[in-house]
Amino acid sequence: MSQSPLKLAVVLASVREGRFGPTVANWFVKQAQVRDDFEVDLIDLADHELPYVLSQQPSAEVAEALAKVTPRLEQADAFVVVTPEYNHSFPASLKSLIDWHYTQWQAKPVGFVSYGGLSGGLRSAEQLRPIFAELHAVTVRDAVSFHVAWEQFDANGEPKDEVAPAAAATTLLDQLSWWGDTLRQGRARRPYGK
Repeated sequence: MSQSPLKLAVVLASVREGRFGPTVANWFVKQAQVRDDFEVDLIDLADHELPYVLSQQPSAEVAEALAKVTPRLEQADAFVVVTPEYNHSFPASLKSLIDWHYTQWQAKPVGFVSYGGLSGGLRSAEQLRPIFAELHAVTVRDAVSFHVAWEQFDANGEPKDEVAPAAAATTLLDQLSWWGDTLRQGRARRPYGK
């Protein structure tokens, strides 16, 4: 393994008023921060409002918004998307972030932490897999999901069942660590697409 920690960008996708996402994202960030193979950067899309209309020549306002998030994606060696499920899919805010960027995702691993009702947000994560494949990213197999998420956490934002979610997070992070290290070495030896 490389000596320096992998830069892991955790993307909190929900921007909805009264959202539950920060509870899930903060829990996951804590799981990643106890490891020495990751340096974690939480990117909350509520802090990065990007328009849904794409442009080859963004306005000054859009360029300013992109300047706050694009370098963070560029510097990342791996990503975890924390996403709810809205109407069997993922939030428009996440699709906007994805579509405003291209090379930032390439040859990097992506993992998913999903939450929602009975499905635990799994349909949103499954819809994201082919999108990230189109962007030349590698999605890892295992994920973390919280079914009926608002009932799974206590008042302090900790899962009521500490064991199963922590085990799932460990598996996800182990896979991200392997792929992140392998792909970082590959990009260093030969830039992707060249």
